[in-house]
Amino acid sequence: MRKWLLGGLILLLVLCAGGVAALVYFFVRPPLDVRADFTRPLRVPPLAASTVDAQGRRVFDLRAEPGDSDFGHGATRTWGYNGAYLGPTLRAKRGEPVVVNVRNALAEPTTVHWHGMHLPAAMDGGPHRPIPTGGEFQAAWTVDQPAATLWYHPHPSERTETQVYRGLAGLFLVDDDEPAQRALPHDYGVDDIPVLVQDKEFDGDQLSMGDRFGSDIGVLGDEILVNGTPGPYVDVHSGLVRLRLVNASTARIYDFTLADHRPFALVGTDGGLLERPAMTSHVRLSVGERAEIVVALQPGERLTLRSERPLGGSLDSRFNGGQDSFDILQLRAAATLTPATLPETLVSTPRLDPAQAAQTRNFEFQGREINGDGMDMGRVDAVVVKDTVEVWNVSNGHDTPHSFHIHDVQFQVLTVDGHAPPPELSGWKDTVFMAPHQHYSVIARFADYADPATAYMFHCHVLKHEDEGMMGQFVVVERGQQPRLHG
Repeated sequence: MRKWLLGGLILLLVLCAGGVAALVYFFVRPPLDVRADFTRPLRVPPLAASTVDAQGRRVFDLRAEPGDSDFGHGATRTWGYNGAYLGPTLRAKRGEPVVVNVRNALAEPTTVHWHGMHLPAAMDGGPHRPIPTGGEFQAAWTVDQPAATLWYHPHPSERTETQVYRGLAGLFLVDDDEPAQRALPHDYGVDDIPVLVQDKEFDGDQLSMGDRFGSDIGVLGDEILVNGTPGPYVDVHSGLVRLRLVNASTARIYDFTLADHRPFALVGTDGGLLERPAMTSHVRLSVGERAEIVVALQPGERLTLRSERPLGGSLDSRFNGGQDSFDILQLRAAATLTPATLPETLVSTPRLDPAQAAQTRNFEFQGREINGDGMDMGRVDAVVVKDTVEVWNVSNGHDTPHSFHIHDVQFQVLTVDGHAPPPELSGWKDTVFMAPHQHYSVIARFADYADPATAYMFHCHVLKHEDEGMMGQFVVVERGQQPRLHG
């Protein structure tokens, strides 16, 4: 009798918390705790080939194309750049002019957005300039920002989630002459390892985008790929290894930690290095966020990078993968390791002054709207004067997690729910996780580029939300200009 009463109480609580979908999720799919066998060496994306043209510009070529990939399920149909899945790592130095020629060999339009890059609006790769099937687009700009781990991915209207999920993504690494870059592990693929993390759901041998359990944020897969590798390990020969973590999933949030919960050094975020290493035992990344960490290893040990319960233990968080845990990557230290030390300081970060802000704007994310409006490519949501500083107050107005991303600029976080930001939000950012009912105040300088006819985007980087209209746009103009979008 007591067991039936307890069961009835649980059933009532679950139904009150979210109805039939909550009941299904509670009983059918408990939180995941996925362990990996670590049987495959980690694939490191190759550095993209490039040439230098007569104008001194570094030229890259990308081709978006279909292919087949082996994720342990047979021949899985995927999309990639210059290959079947993902793309090569583009690398350029601050001050270097670059050209990227993009060709679309897919059966539908696409774009390529340079996530985190400061560049002219016409080069940004948003939904305004789709590349048709068989078409080409040339993006050209001069790299002018600190060294950072950036990435590129599609940004077409209403198809971003599908195209990224099928495999269209890659890294863009920016280098500079700061001494800290040489003081940190910096041998790409050896002690400086890209870790591009995605979750996948399979239906037989093919990727599935089915939403079986009522998640409001999109597909939540039960398998992890790192650089397109399931169950990966990487051999390490140095006492310190730098991991460039990229959340390239479409919906899932990760909270990266080491299996024994030892501390590691957080040295960089979206827009570059911090002023000094911050010791921590975990770092949470929402969709689109990046972090650079340095892990210390002992000779001969095997250490697992994991993601553990990123949203805590509430019932609501279970619907959004918040209680799921995964093995991500195994680090295999050699019997003898090259000694390495971590610098005490990294780079200077000039702080932007809110007292100098020309505008303060408020944006509330709720449902699939921002300030009550869905996406409209003919509407300008903010007109920003070039070379001015603005403060944006960004709020999550309901119970679903969001991820705020703004194009073109890197911003600094002033406050989180009225409090000073933690160390992981102290550097340059272009994307931040917004928990339900959370409020951020951020500050940015909109420098260098004005174009009254072409907009930049700001949006939720949960790609299902983006595709369903949770996106706005701003235009940067010279003083006295008016925007003139054509929709």
